[in-house]
Amino acid sequence: MRVTQEQMRENRRRILAEASRLFREKGFEAVGVAEVMKAAGLTHGGFYGHFASKEDLMAHAIEHAAAEKAGSGGSVPDFLKSYLSPAHRDDPAGGCPMAALAADVRLRPEAARSAMTAGIRSQIARMEAALPDTVTGCRRREAIGTYAAMLGALILARAVEEPSLSDEILGETRRWLDHDA
Repeated sequence: MRVTQEQMRENRRRILAEASRLFREKGFEAVGVAEVMKAAGLTHGGFYGHFASKEDLMAHAIEHAAAEKAGSGGSVPDFLKSYLSPAHRDDPAGGCPMAALAADVRLRPEAARSAMTAGIRSQIARMEAALPDTVTGCRRREAIGTYAAMLGALILARAVEEPSLSDEILGETRRWLDHDA
């Protein structure tokens, strides 16, 4: 039975959605192609009809996740509240691909790093546009600093084993950034 172009696009979308979720949840090295394909409800054999390699899949999965996250708008305080929350911390599989995959990407080929770079550039531009009009200094510097602090806080909050310290990192960073925004 021949697969239609529409079904091919849908299969690719499912593969990307599952790969981005699994890579964020478990890390690139811990996830195999077979696991991604099974999660997408497809056979392992169909993988190479969509991607040249697992590395190629990672680059496209980052693009997919970054585009998915770019759609959520709002003010900087609303974004801070959502991003620096226990719910976001506790859901790496559904959360920010940059925070979940930055350490993995630095060791990957150029395509994955390029996809990460594009996602980061997009988030910085989004942050810059969302800054309140009261920010009259260098808006780009403010956006980069805010985004970097948010990412760093989320990574640290996920890394510590002590729940109270994790909550404190999120809360204090949110209050510090909210004061500046």
